[in-house]
Amino acid sequence: MSSSSSSSAIIPSSNSNLKNYTDYDDEQEESESESTARRIRRLSLHLNPSPDHHHRQSQILHLESCSGRAKMDVNLDQLSSYLRGKHRDLQQRIFEYFESRPDLQTPIEILKDDYRELCMRQLVGLVREAGIRPFRSAIQDPSKYFAITEAVGGIDISLGIKLGVQYSLWGGSVINLGTKKHKDKYFEGIDNLEYLGCFAMTELHHGSNVQGIQTVATFDPITDEFVITTPNDGAIKWWIGNAAVHGKLATVFAKLMLPTHDTKVVTDMGVHAFIVPIRDLKTHKTLPGVEINDCGHKVGLNGVDNGALRFRDVRIPRDNLLNRFGDVSRDGTYTSSLPTVNKRFAATLGELVGGRVGLAYSSVGVLKIAATIAIRYSLLRQQFGPPKKPEISILDYQSQQHKLMPMLASTYAFHFAAVNLVAKYAEMKKSRDEQLTADVHALSAGLKAYVTSYTAKSLSVCREACGGHGYAAVNRFGSLRNDHDIFQTFEGDNTVLLQQVAGDLLKQYQEKFRGGTFAVTWNYLRESMNTYLSQPNPVTARWEGEDHLRDPKFQLDAFRYRTSRLLQSAAVRLRKHTKTLGSFGAWNRCLNHLLTLAESHIETVILENFIEAIKSCPDASSRAALKLVCDLYALNRIWNDIGTYRNVDYVAPNKAKAIHKLAEYLSFQVKNIARELVDAFDLPDIVTRAPIGKQSGGEAYAEYTQYVGF
Repeated sequence: MSSSSSSSAIIPSSNSNLKNYTDYDDEQEESESESTARRIRRLSLHLNPSPDHHHRQSQILHLESCSGRAKMDVNLDQLSSYLRGKHRDLQQRIFEYFESRPDLQTPIEILKDDYRELCMRQLVGLVREAGIRPFRSAIQDPSKYFAITEAVGGIDISLGIKLGVQYSLWGGSVINLGTKKHKDKYFEGIDNLEYLGCFAMTELHHGSNVQGIQTVATFDPITDEFVITTPNDGAIKWWIGNAAVHGKLATVFAKLMLPTHDTKVVTDMGVHAFIVPIRDLKTHKTLPGVEINDCGHKVGLNGVDNGALRFRDVRIPRDNLLNRFGDVSRDGTYTSSLPTVNKRFAATLGELVGGRVGLAYSSVGVLKIAATIAIRYSLLRQQFGPPKKPEISILDYQSQQHKLMPMLASTYAFHFAAVNLVAKYAEMKKSRDEQLTADVHALSAGLKAYVTSYTAKSLSVCREACGGHGYAAVNRFGSLRNDHDIFQTFEGDNTVLLQQVAGDLLKQYQEKFRGGTFAVTWNYLRESMNTYLSQPNPVTARWEGEDHLRDPKFQLDAFRYRTSRLLQSAAVRLRKHTKTLGSFGAWNRCLNHLLTLAESHIETVILENFIEAIKSCPDASSRAALKLVCDLYALNRIWNDIGTYRNVDYVAPNKAKAIHKLAEYLSFQVKNIARELVDAFDLPDIVTRAPIGKQSGGEAYAEYTQYVGF
């Protein structure tokens, strides 16, 4: 685990109401003529209502009384098969291995040092006994690798992170930033865990700003070596996973310094990556010049041994430079296929994007576990009821549905978005297409930020939804929340990542008006600057029939309209403030606006992926269930930001009310198939583990009482 920190402004909640920016002091005011025209249109609609008006009134009454509609039939096997995909059997092998090894199952209470050793034994057992080889999958079939990480993270999130440090960060940096000589030398040792390694990028004083790191690697032409030095305490490598106990080597990111001929002046060639041994491969003793300390007990993930590294003029061979994007010859000559420091740096970080893809994917896995436990318990738990009648399930209460059903819909939406991201990433690794690489870089940043923020907040909602029993450690919410919390920070602070997405959107916007084209993910913006920024249609703004509101075109148009307005208004504000504050000051002045723009865009992409996944589903009953869930996801998001749509007359008051009513009704409908929807995740008891979240709900209380000693 390697973390990043940020001094940027605090990010708005990713599942909160998107801010309405029409009230900014500098927003362009509507002209008097436009305002007059709008009032005339409103008046004409009151005088000549649309033909659908009377139908809509009866539709609302229908929605209020349709709770008796028959429950939807769901083919659980078909839906589960569609969700689990082609690597279901591989994940099952992992679950069965850990079920067969009770000694490798993480207990509720465990000391930090014992936890670290258990986590190491879990990883060794997975690779050497169960025969699971994640490193080979990471290179040959990324979708298989991410399926492994999801299953392993379900067993223990610390184990999932330790696996990721070894294979995605340490191993990935060697393979992706190095050349053939590095792969030939290190591949087998990384794969079989002989070469346990670290990823040493973050420093005490620098996290997100990687170009600001201070560790230096100075080339010595006399000995043909690099000298790795930590010049001050701020340059100590910090939060380095595997460093405190188990790591033997590290990929160290440092500024490459080349001496200038005939002078003592050195030239800074920018940040490069170097393989630096930190412990003896046989004795495991710390090597001379390397100082290792333990970062200590953390809020979560205490199975991962995070440490701090200081280097005191540690010498390494010149061949230990990972030289894919820049090399140094024997005489000290620097060569690169990329002409500038910035291009080399961008290429280096671009190769490390797999970590963000993995975190987005794993975060969805955590959300599935939490939602499964909370919903199964809510179906089991009974409290109160009509007078002289049996108590009812707490999920029958509208308030509980409001907490959990939109969350379940989001879990499904995020699942398909993550699957699509993994597919794009795998295609990128094969094709090396520049446009696709840029697309994956921005999409992974946005999804990682959005999904991990949503999951972090949802874990607390799930805990609360399960009342006092949700507070018991055995029921998992505390450990899930603590272990997942750092997902919002490492592999890129979420606020920083959303700014990257906003920056890319603005770049695409600018290019469009220079005659350029949009990247794949931003395709919908090609038309939106014309279509979506025109005045809202006063007729469709009043349509409120169920068929219309559940039409994917209406839903997508609404999401795209919002993003387009945010993008256009952000560009206007930045242009205005740059004149007086400069580019940095203008960006900071508009920062919350930009973060909201990024969130809005990512929500649009998520909805697009969900709609496409429904179209691709081969089973009719599964398609119907997924359509219901998708409609709830879309309308709940629209309702959460209804103020934005109302302020620009995108929806009329009656339509806003209809959206709210329909969202509540869809939440009720999803509740009716909630058990099937969470069972379709196909999570075995070794993953859920919580007594209140067992598949066989009747045994939940019995196991719970047995756990406490009865």
